[in-house]
Amino acid sequence: MIDFFKNNKKRIMKVMAVIIIIMIASTIWYEVPVTEHISISGEGKVSSPMRLALVTDLHSCYYGKKQSKLVKMIDKEKPDAILLSGDIFDDRLPQTNARVFIEEVSGKYPCFYVTGNHDLWSKKEVEIKEYLTSKGVMVLEGNAHAINIGGSDIDICGVDDPTYMTQEEWESQLDGAKDSSNPDNYRILLSHRPEKVDTYEKYDFDLIVCGHAHGGQWKIPFTQRGVAAPNQGLLPAYVDGLYELKNGSEMIVSRGLARERMPYPRFFNHPEIVMIDIK
Repeated sequence: MIDFFKNNKKRIMKVMAVIIIIMIASTIWYEVPVTEHISISGEGKVSSPMRLALVTDLHSCYYGKKQSKLVKMIDKEKPDAILLSGDIFDDRLPQTNARVFIEEVSGKYPCFYVTGNHDLWSKKEVEIKEYLTSKGVMVLEGNAHAINIGGSDIDICGVDDPTYMTQEEWESQLDGAKDSSNPDNYRILLSHRPEKVDTYEKYDFDLIVCGHAHGGQWKIPFTQRGVAAPNQGLLPAYVDGLYELKNGSEMIVSRGLARERMPYPRFFNHPEIVMIDIK
């Protein structure tokens, strides 16, 4: 074996160099944000097409001066509203990048926000909510807000992340969101947690939009599966894309936008903004 390495030292070094280059290139490539498009039916409740941008798990990461990469991605798609399904802020990184992003988009689009677990872990959720409200962002915490898009009445509902709640307390917020919405309208629920499927199936929201799973950290190529996700463990079921729930609701999970906040590269797992077309 020693003789083999001595006799093939240059060849082995070349192979190792190629492997290292590929790993570095892959790391850089999978840090590039992408826009994903998902089209769903409005189930007869939507009279004209609408587009919603789902933004989750920014974790106050940096995307260029004035968060220009994200802003350009959103502006290019011309959404009717932006859905912020948690962890836009972070418990470790400063709020600066998150605030810059909010200030760049909140004056252009109706924005709706719910907390994620890191927003709550920061112990600054009251400050965050007051700031967002001051910027015209609709903060949802067990309630709903009606918006008319293209002649269709849409109820945007939302609940806080259940980090510091009992299941009963969290379901009380879900009850509040349901009761303050109109079942004749298309109803969208913003909730950070995709793993709460059993609870969502007790309700009749048309669409649930979530984040939290970060695409399973490392995506398994050509599948909707990742390696691991918080509160789901290994090979998590709900990490990326569109899912049909047993009660007829649809759930869309974004891989989110966390980059430098993550302790490891996002292999096969581009950060993303999801454009949801409802027709």
